Amino acid sequence: MSSTPRFLQGVFAFTGTGLTKPGPVDPSLTFVVPSGLTAQPLYFRGGNSSDELIYVTLTRDGKPMRIFPMGAKASVNVPLRVVEDVDPDSTLELVLAAPEGAAGEVVIDFGMVVF
Repeated sequence: MSSTPRFLQGVFAFTGTGLTKPGPVDPSLTFVVPSGLTAQPLYFRGGNSSDELIYVTLTRDGKPMRIFPMGAKASVNVPLRVVEDVDPDSTLELVLAAPEGAAGEVVIDFGMVVF
């Protein structure tokens, strides 16, 4: 079985609207699994430049799949190989939540394979 690596990554500025209000970070952090193929998340790495706890949520079709908290001026590295397969035509998106008024930059590196 052949697989293709895919990455959603970059450095993005953010301003928090509240920890209970996750929202989109950037359109480049959305991926639709092609018809007839399956995706499998492999890892999430992230860094937070702000003085506040923030978190990034991996959503599947708008519903939370995994949550990745990042402390103030901290980072996280989470292997995801045990996560279930993501079906064809599913939409994966990384969204962010931060305390209201918190601002900074987040570094996101999310890797998956598509097969």
